[in-house]
Amino acid sequence: MKKSEIKELALEDLEIRLNEERSTLTNLKFTHAVSALENPNVLKNTRKNIARILTEIKERKMKQSAESAAETN
Repeated sequence: MKKSEIKELALEDLEIRLNEERSTLTNLKFTHAVSALENPNVLKNTRKNIARILTEIKERKMKQSAESAAETN
């Protein structure tokens, strides 16, 4: 998932996608522990996707709080 794709999603969709990615990562970890994955880079990519989504969520929340603080002043 690219950053441009993440920016297009709504906040609710990002949270849903975050939960999906986290469950995917958990499943991949269990699968990798039992038997080797065909492509272990999938673990790395999934972790990076989670980080990208979390970053976008945090940026949006900071932007909202800054806007609300500016409105109250």
